[in-house]
Amino acid sequence: MPDTKTTHVRYLIVLMLFIASTFSYGDRVVLSIAGVALTRDLHLDALRMGYLFSWFSWAYVVAQLPAGGLLDRFGSKHVYGASIVCWSICALLAGFTGYLPAVAAFYTLFALRLLSGLTQAPVFPGNGRIVAAWFPAAERGRASAIFNSSQYFALVLFAPIMGWIVHKWGWKQCFWFAGPIGLAFSAVWFKVIYDVKTHPRISQQEIDHIEQGGGLANLDGKTRAGGNTLTWAAVKWLLSNRMLAGIYLGQYCITTLTWFFLTWFPIYLSEARHMSIVKVGFLAALPALCGCAGGILGGVVSDRLLRAGRTLSFARKTPIVIGMSLSMTMIACNYVSTQTAVMLFMSLAFFGKGFGALGWTVISDTSPKGLVGLNGGLFNLIGNMAGVTTPIIIGYIVKHTGSFHDALIFVGATALLAIIAYLPIVGEIKRVEMNPALIQGTGV
Repeated sequence: MPDTKTTHVRYLIVLMLFIASTFSYGDRVVLSIAGVALTRDLHLDALRMGYLFSWFSWAYVVAQLPAGGLLDRFGSKHVYGASIVCWSICALLAGFTGYLPAVAAFYTLFALRLLSGLTQAPVFPGNGRIVAAWFPAAERGRASAIFNSSQYFALVLFAPIMGWIVHKWGWKQCFWFAGPIGLAFSAVWFKVIYDVKTHPRISQQEIDHIEQGGGLANLDGKTRAGGNTLTWAAVKWLLSNRMLAGIYLGQYCITTLTWFFLTWFPIYLSEARHMSIVKVGFLAALPALCGCAGGILGGVVSDRLLRAGRTLSFARKTPIVIGMSLSMTMIACNYVSTQTAVMLFMSLAFFGKGFGALGWTVISDTSPKGLVGLNGGLFNLIGNMAGVTTPIIIGYIVKHTGSFHDALIFVGATALLAIIAYLPIVGEIKRVEMNPALIQGTGV
């Protein structure tokens, strides 16, 4: 029975999403920070390292639709919790590949990154789904910005730690650090996370506040009772919606920026700007800290615009356009020589990327009520195709030109494309009305 006093359990829920997402991105950061030592030990060139970075995303992308369907069918708590356990085990095992011969180590690490990508697929569709259930519309911008800022905070937290571990002991120990802390957190997840109406600590006043503000408090009960949402008809229907298609394209562009910073940025600082691995670990955290601040501020600004009476479209698009415009300043790094100027422009670009990263807020605002998980999975699938293409494209550019000059132009240009996606393509932002015939008893 819910308590009669006023509660704010939803803040605890978004904190859990932030921590889980930080650990998820931390698992991805491990490889980029360990990359300099790992390429030396396994004798990898830039293109092979790009493939190693990208194969996590191949698996992550392929698993998005099944993950969204599983979330809609079985609920967020158990699917998401199992994801945390599985990726933590993959990280733990990855450390042991260092004891294998170089070729065997590469392919074993390659396989473990594939498995890690598969198991992390439910994280962000789950985040979007939980926020849609637990938060009224006027609070979703901040809530989504908080969990989305984890991608920056992961670099702030883990880059210095991993850089120090690599310097002190080696790259294997980075994975041995990441795995156990994920397993410990999974125990906390299962104890804290519940559906809105079954949480033992929530009050009726908080439930009413969520529902009256547009929160989908009955989301899990309705979808599990309604049948399977993972059908080709549902996927085609979502893709045929122009507004959603524009949002998907915008997310691909924004995620290109994310994957540059998560994969090649530390190597850029080391190889193009001649910084030591310890210095890279600490300096990589500075732009990430700016991204974290920008991510939270973007959500706050968006929600304030909404409460001030601005339309949903204006409130969501304004931070996106401003943020992506700031992200393009990274191209200026090609024309400066000092490390201070490079870090200044990268910090400004990372702040802008965070400020404009409102895609998950928009998905919570627009998803059809019966397809929140599937739409989040499709959105994340298309967005994270950038995780496949970005490391390989940059690796190809660096290998064939010998510099990062054109790579920075490529990443900056995608920020411009994100603006184009959200302005003329998306149009008015509003919730898509659900077609009940799309929920069927048989799936893909």
